[in-house]
Amino acid sequence: MGVAEHWISVGAQWIGSARADVALLDFVLVNTSCPCKMFAVTTGRTLQSLRGSSLVRSLRLRFRCLWTASAVPLVFWALLNVCSAQAHDVLCSHGDTAFEADSMTGVKVSIGPQRDGGMATRICHARLSWGKQELVVASDASQVDLDAFGVYLDADTPVAAFQIRKEEVECCRTYAIYSLAKPPKLLRTITGGEFFRAADSDLDGRIEIWTEDTEAINGFEGLLPSEMRFVPTCVLRLQGGRLWDVGSEFQSYFDEIIAKVRGEINPERLRDFKLSDGRLGLSNFLSAEQLERMSRLRVVKIQALEIVWAYLYSGREQEAWHSLADLWPAGDVERIRSAILKARDRGIRAQVDDVSAVTVVNRKKPVRVYNESKVTPAQFIMLRLYLSGLDQRRIPEASVPVDLVIDSAGKVRSVGQEGGATWADQYLESSVLEWKFIPAFKGHQPVASRLRTVVHFLR
Repeated sequence: MGVAEHWISVGAQWIGSARADVALLDFVLVNTSCPCKMFAVTTGRTLQSLRGSSLVRSLRLRFRCLWTASAVPLVFWALLNVCSAQAHDVLCSHGDTAFEADSMTGVKVSIGPQRDGGMATRICHARLSWGKQELVVASDASQVDLDAFGVYLDADTPVAAFQIRKEEVECCRTYAIYSLAKPPKLLRTITGGEFFRAADSDLDGRIEIWTEDTEAINGFEGLLPSEMRFVPTCVLRLQGGRLWDVGSEFQSYFDEIIAKVRGEINPERLRDFKLSDGRLGLSNFLSAEQLERMSRLRVVKIQALEIVWAYLYSGREQEAWHSLADLWPAGDVERIRSAILKARDRGIRAQVDDVSAVTVVNRKKPVRVYNESKVTPAQFIMLRLYLSGLDQRRIPEASVPVDLVIDSAGKVRSVGQEGGATWADQYLESSVLEWKFIPAFKGHQPVASRLRTVVHFLR
C-alpha cells in the first residue's frame, strides 16, 4: 500500500481506500463492550465511517501522515454516542494505532504496534529514521505518545518529544526529548509525571512543559493521586540546554486552584480535622462511625495539601507555610512540613537545573498568529471527541464551523465559533484542548496559526 492509502480492520474484514482526499485519523476503540460509532477526518469531499456494535471486539485504524498537506479545508466529522475516553489520551496504547510523519529536517517518526515475525503485537514501538538508518526510541512499551514534533523547545534545534509508559501498572511516564538533526540524539529525559504537555502557554514565543509531580506524592501520607483533584503541577522550560522550574512565572494558574479548593472546604469539617492528629491512621478497631468520620477528614486533609502544594510549586514558600499553619492540626505542622519538602525534593524538582525566581512577569509581546494561507498549515497528530458526562440527547444534527488558534508547540490555545457561543460549546471544549498538531511552519520555523475546521454532529 502506498503512502496515500488508509485502511480499517475489523476482525478479518478489510475496508480500504487509496484516495488521497481521505484522511482517516487515529480513532481507536479496542476491546469495547459498548455500542460505538467511529468518526473520521476528511478534506470536505469524502466521508467514510464505520459503525461498530457490541459484537465488535477489536476496531483498529491505521494511517500514514505526510508533512505537506492539501490546502483544502479540513472537516471533522463526529458521530455521536462515542464511547467515553480518558481526559489524557495517548497516540498508541497496547499497539492500537500507527502513525508516521516526516520532519523538515528529513527525519521521520514512526509509532505503532511492535512487530513479532511480521505480526502486530499489543505493545507499542517508536523510532526515528533517516535514510537507511534508524534510532529506536521505545520498544516493549504499553503506551507511547508523540507530544511535540518539529517544535523548538530550546533555541537550537527542532525536536520530537515522546511520552513513554513501559508497564501499564506504572504510575508515571518518561518524557524523552530527541533532536531532529541527522543523526537524532536524546537531549533530555524527565521522569515522574503522569502526563506531559508542551505548550506556548501565553503565546509569548516561549514553550513550557507542563506536568504533575505524580510519582513524588504517590503514597504520600497513604494517599493516592487518583484521590486528588489537583496533584502538584510542575511548569518547566528548556533554556540554553538547562531545565528550569518556572512555576513562579505562572502564579495566576496556581491562584485559580487555590481559590477553587478554598471555596470547597467545609468549615465544620475543617475544624474537626484541626482537632485530629493530622495522620488519620486507620486501625481494625475503628467503629463504622469512626471510619465515616475518617473518610470525611481525609477529604479535608487532601484539600489542605492541595492549597499548600499550589503555593509551594509556584515559588511562594512562605505563603505555603502560613496556609499550612492555618489549615493543619497545630501539633502536626512540623512533621508534615518536613514530609512535604522531602517529597518535593525527591520528585521532578530533583531533575531541574535551575529554579526561576521571577514572580512578577513582564510578559513579552504576543507572537504573531498566522492565517493558514500564509504558512504550511498545521497537521493533525491526534483528534478525538470526548462526550463522557455530557447529555448527548440534546445534540442536534448540525455542522459547526470552528476556528482554532494553534501555538508553535502544536497545542490548541483558543476555540471560536461563527456567531459566538452556541449549544456546541460544552461538547467542543471538552475535546479540542486535548487535540495535538504538528505546528504550522513559516519557512523552517514553527509558528502560531489559525485553522478552520467544521465539526459535523451526526446521529
